[in-house]
Amino acid sequence: MVCGGFTCSKNAICSLNVVYMLVGLLLIVVAAWGKGFGIVSSIHIIGGVIAVGFFLLIIAIVGLIGAIHHHQVMLFFYMVILFIVFLFQFGVSCSCLAMNQGQQEKLLSSSWRIMSNDTRGNLENKLDCCGLFNNTQRQAEFVSDLILCQAPCVKKTCITCGQKMLQHASESLKILGGVGLFFSFTEILGVWLAMRYRNQKDPRANPSAFL
Repeated sequence: MVCGGFTCSKNAICSLNVVYMLVGLLLIVVAAWGKGFGIVSSIHIIGGVIAVGFFLLIIAIVGLIGAIHHHQVMLFFYMVILFIVFLFQFGVSCSCLAMNQGQQEKLLSSSWRIMSNDTRGNLENKLDCCGLFNNTQRQAEFVSDLILCQAPCVKKTCITCGQKMLQHASESLKILGGVGLFFSFTEILGVWLAMRYRNQKDPRANPSAFL
């Protein structure tokens, strides 16, 4: 059986969709890890990565079932949705890689301001830090946070929560952007394989039947 045959195409699509399932799970886990270490829920890029991971997982399951049964309708929707996921994932991955420290600081600052005192306190205790950023523009806000701070580090010397969050933010965004960008190009391969596989005939079926 040559590589361009029906069985080879079927196995290639099945293998590719297993990889997509693993990538989808990886994106969800890494994004959740980023949120858990100080990336607050209002940062839309992290939420976008979780959405991409979830839809990639779902479409991989659909593609796997469609490939096993050579289901024309499922393979068609698989191709269309996978191409849309590629566009979305490519855009989100580029946004992750392009976001600089200044943009991260703005997002963290806007999120910090809308947090309640209880939420800030829980975050400070979890990360063992006080306040967001200690600079001239936010000096009054930082002093107010420092007075209310009850993190364990108060007895010693606290670093700002912004420093810790930016460190984890940079790590998360680089991992998410790199992984997402690399695997987004394999989705084009998936679309091509599915299109090719749909137009092939199953040798076990009736030779005169159009599949």
